[in-house]
Amino acid sequence: MKVDSTGAGVYTTVAGLRSRTFAVNAEAVDITHSESAGQWRELLAGAGAKSARMTGSGVFKDAASDATVRDYMFNGIIRNWQVVVPDFGTIEGPFQISSLDFSGRHDGEVAFELTLESAGALSFMAL
Repeated sequence: MKVDSTGAGVYTTVAGLRSRTFAVNAEAVDITHSESAGQWRELLAGAGAKSARMTGSGVFKDAASDATVRDYMFNGIIRNWQVVVPDFGTIEGPFQISSLDFSGRHDGEVAFELTLESAGALSFMAL
């Protein structure tokens, strides 16, 4: 998981994800009317808002990365993120952290789980 923390297009790794889920959604725009064939619903092609949500869990690279992500969460900061999924591709674009959870054992590392919500157009580069 990488973030462009300065806005200059340079991505820095902040965490390694042990698990991740990526979901893309598109709202349907219903244009059904009284003359729709057989009263079947009709949808407008290419319309509606698109959104994406990425959830993941893992460990932070270091204390500075942890602090950066916490700052983005508490202050509602939107940044460009890159999420690299091995054998799949890279998802890149503006996201806002909508949830951030921490967990850990007394004798182990601190783990996190977060949710990123898309905040603009995303790109996907297949591997």
